[in-house]
Amino acid sequence: MDGNNIYENDAMDGFEGELVTIEDEDGNEFELEHIDSLEYDGEDYSLFLPANTDPDDPDYGFIILREEYDGGTQELAYNSVDDEELLVKVYDLFMERLYSDEEGEDTDEGGAE
Repeated sequence: MDGNNIYENDAMDGFEGELVTIEDEDGNEFELEHIDSLEYDGEDYSLFLPANTDPDDPDYGFIILREEYDGGTQELAYNSVDDEELLVKVYDLFMERLYSDEEGEDTDEGGAE
């Protein structure tokens, strides 16, 4: 999964998540917008979108990172997921959550008063 999985849905319109600054292995900093978090198989994962990238940019798409805490400082760190099979599974879980949230909103709007 190379980050080119674009969530083309109106559910993200107007959504503003928490901004997180990430530093890559080369020391470059960039901002990500936190979309959601979940736990899978005892590990925590976060779903992000690039904060300062045009949605038409080929590099725009979801980024999934594993949440880990530094044992000494208890500071939260985000690390890449290197296992392709695991990444696909976690991606699928995030998509299920996002789409089910959207479907739940649609049914709530037409529900009884």
